[in-house]
Amino acid sequence: MNFSILAPGSIAASMAVAVTGLSEEYGIKCHSVASRNLERAKEFADKWGFSKAYGSYEEMVNDPEVELVYIASPHSLHYEHAKLCLEHGKHVLVEKAFTVNAAQAEELINLAKEKGLLLVEAIWTRFMPSRTIINEIISKRIVGKPVSLTANLGYYLQDKERLVEPSLAGGALLDVGVYPINFAMMVFEQDIARVVSCAVMSDKGVDQTNSVTLFFRGGGMAVLHSTMMTPTDRRGIIYCEEGYIEVKNINNCEGIEVYNREHELIDTYEVPEQINGYEYEVLSCRRALMSGEIECEEMPHAETLRVMRLLDQIREQWGMKYPME
Repeated sequence: MNFSILAPGSIAASMAVAVTGLSEEYGIKCHSVASRNLERAKEFADKWGFSKAYGSYEEMVNDPEVELVYIASPHSLHYEHAKLCLEHGKHVLVEKAFTVNAAQAEELINLAKEKGLLLVEAIWTRFMPSRTIINEIISKRIVGKPVSLTANLGYYLQDKERLVEPSLAGGALLDVGVYPINFAMMVFEQDIARVVSCAVMSDKGVDQTNSVTLFFRGGGMAVLHSTMMTPTDRRGIIYCEEGYIEVKNINNCEGIEVYNREHELIDTYEVPEQINGYEYEVLSCRRALMSGEIECEEMPHAETLRVMRLLDQIREQWGMKYPME
């Protein structure tokens, strides 16, 4: 599989670490890198061992050897860049958040279906082995049925232009908040009956810190918090009928502990060693392509749309609209 990167930045560098670690064993070739600056593309390609560098995205999508394109541009450009790739017959892995809104997501998914191309949201927590471990603990009812959960994620990101600028679809929600939201939606798979949310907004009109409470039709409740103002403990706790499950770092799980009603530790689960965590979504794309699928089972199109519609609903409660909408 020829793997290409569109927009070489810091997130793309993390993906390059994973792909170079996979390439020999799985036949994944570091094929090309495209940037609007040729020198930047060449520098990235040389550093990570990609064969080709392009000074425009159009050059890359017109290369018949390009198969799967990883899009690592700011949120505001995901729709434009994914559409460009799909229209030129390329399979696409799009960094989260998938698009700015659900309307853009739906249009891309319909285009991928029309052309028979793989289109996947790169929300890495959906693909990690830790997700399978958590699912098994829940399905085996080790501490009973989940009743509620809390999850938080925060980093100091005020110095990142893509986070603070409305023109780049900034704010904590689309960049950080998607993780607690996905965490909750993986535990409670039922439809969401009600959403209550609030946010502290910046002078530029994007959310700096937010709180989201989700009420699910099956009776579950999730209390979520995300921020770009400060680091948080990144924990997720799933409260069940007979105890609770504590997940250390919901953004890249470092371990899972299970406690009974008396707060006694009854089991500990370690997560497998990894390159850096990005490899799992690439391997899932590889499996899907080998099977002729246009979506990955870990993050199917229906789930991407469910998340995007929820993000739209939350932003509507805040009155937060991006300039490109």
